[in-house]
Amino acid sequence: MNTPHDPELAITTLAERPELRDPMWQMAEDWPQFILHDPVGWAYMGRIIAELPEYVVVATDAEGSVVARGFSVPFVLDMDGRRELPGTGWDQVLLWAFSDLRHGRKPDTVSAIEITVTTGMLGRGISGRMVAALRDNARARGFRELVAPVRPNAKHLEPEVPMSEYAFRTREHDGLPCDPWLRVHARAGGAIHAVAPASMTVSGSLEQWRTWTGLPFDTDGPVLVPGGLVPVRCSPEHGHAVYVEPNVWVRHRL
Repeated sequence: MNTPHDPELAITTLAERPELRDPMWQMAEDWPQFILHDPVGWAYMGRIIAELPEYVVVATDAEGSVVARGFSVPFVLDMDGRRELPGTGWDQVLLWAFSDLRHGRKPDTVSAIEITVTTGMLGRGISGRMVAALRDNARARGFRELVAPVRPNAKHLEPEVPMSEYAFRTREHDGLPCDPWLRVHARAGGAIHAVAPASMTVSGSLEQWRTWTGLPFDTDGPVLVPGGLVPVRCSPEHGHAVYVEPNVWVRHRL
C-alpha cells in the first residue's frame, strides 16, 4: 500500500511518452523568477526536450497527472580541456553537452540538469525517486557515472555563508549532509565532490531585476533576493546587476 509519503507513481522517459511534453511544462513550480533568465538555460532547456527526450524522465500519479520531471544530458568528460568537473558547473555542462551532440562525439558521462516536483507534492519523497530514475536511466544507457551540479535547497536561508562552508556541513547523528537536497543525493548513493563557484550567471538591467524580484535595486553592492543562494551584485552607476550562483558537484557511481 502507498502511504501519503509514498505516492503511486509511473516514471518514464519523455521519449517513451511524448504526449507528456506539454503537461510537464504546465506543472505548478516554485523556481525564483530570476533563475529562469539564465541565458544558457534559456537557450538549451527546450533543446533537451526536442533533441534528447530519452534523457528526460517524467513522473505521473495514479490519475495520470504529471507531478515531477527530471532533465539530464550526456557529455564527454574524458577529453583534452576537460577531465575535471567545471567550476562553471550547470552552464558549462549544458554547453559541453550540446557541443558534443553537434560534433558527434560519443558521451561518457551523464549530468543531471534539473529535478522539479510540482508544488502540491513536495515533501513526499518524490525527489529521491526522481534521482533514482535519472541514475537508472543513465545506467540503462551504458554509463558508469551520473554527475549533478546541485542547487542546495536550503542555502537561500543563509545567502551570505560561502558555499565552500555550507556544502560540507554534516549532521552529527548520521553524517549525512545538513542540506535536505544534498541529503537526498547522498541517500541515493551520491558523494559530494566539489563546489562549482560560478555554476549559473544571471545578469540584467536594474529594471529587469526590479521586475524579477520586486526590490528597488537602487544601492551599490550586494542585494539579498528571495530564493538567491548568494547576494546579487548591484551597480546603479553602471545600470546593471549580476547574480553568480555556486552549486555543488555530486558524483553518482553507477
